[in-house]
Amino acid sequence: ELPETWADMQEPLLEGMCFTLKYLGMTLVEKPKGEDMAAAAIRRIVATARVGARKFQKVILTVSPRGISLQDADTKEMVENISIYRISYCTTDKLQNKVFAYVAQSQESGALECHAFLSPKKKIAQAVTLTVAQAFQMALDLWEAAHTGR
Repeated sequence: ELPETWADMQEPLLEGMCFTLKYLGMTLVEKPKGEDMAAAAIRRIVATARVGARKFQKVILTVSPRGISLQDADTKEMVENISIYRISYCTTDKLQNKVFAYVAQSQESGALECHAFLSPKKKIAQAVTLTVAQAFQMALDLWEAAHTGR
């Protein structure tokens, strides 16, 4: 349960806010940001996910000013660590409103990848999106503070 004022709380975000989600998949995208691009990418991921009969990987997605880290919920094994500087966009899909997605540049190939996750509730998908937005703002504030010699 998130308290009503969670959007104003900075301490938990510095440590990292955790969300348990199901990983739906990834698709390559042409543009780093944009609602239409993200909606189309999410449609492709969801369509592919529906065709495959496999069970979705349950992950713990942790958001902090450093970025997003993904950990397997069952094995606790680290799946991926994405620097905040490689993330160009995040959204909750308007139609599939339990789906949270982000676009990031792949460290290996440099390609733009859209990763989508299914949350148990619409409110959780929105909370993840807001938390990532806050992490961006906090990372920017920390970066500016470091560069203005404060």
